[in-house]
Amino acid sequence: MQQEVKNYNLIARALHWVSAIVVITMFAVGLWMVDLSYYSEWYRTAPHWHKSIGILFAALTLFRLTWKVVTASPKVEGKAIEKLAAKAVHGMMYLVLFTLFISGYLISTEDGRGIDVFSLFTIPALGALFENQADISGEIHFYAAWALIIMASVHALAAIKHHVIDKDNTLRKMIGVSK
Repeated sequence: MQQEVKNYNLIARALHWVSAIVVITMFAVGLWMVDLSYYSEWYRTAPHWHKSIGILFAALTLFRLTWKVVTASPKVEGKAIEKLAAKAVHGMMYLVLFTLFISGYLISTEDGRGIDVFSLFTIPALGALFENQADISGEIHFYAAWALIIMASVHALAAIKHHVIDKDNTLRKMIGVSK
């Protein structure tokens, strides 16, 4: 019989916090990038970094999902509806992340050029798969980014609520210090 775990393991915690930082940073940079002028020194650099980090983050997210499946996690705390909501929001966040990864890829590769990842390797392009691919994918990317940042904010507020009001171990488990 498997022993119940009290905290998320170190790798799960690191993946969670790195993902949180990447999501917030990529959202902020994405908002900033769309207003860059052609004459800005960041006009080419910022999108290159955004795409490169996006590709690496997609790989990290695949690893994170695999890690989640193969390692034990502590039980979700709270009322039945809170547990259901937590599982639903986590699932939706992963779905939206993959929507962002795919739409970002489709935006970037419509012209047939691959995505150069920090000059280390290139993700090949499939080219235009449908009419107005970059524009449609750009709209999807925009709304998916907003959906993700809203869900992540609700997720953070729920963890704070559990810590401050419910005084349970929800937040502590992700820090590694549950009682």
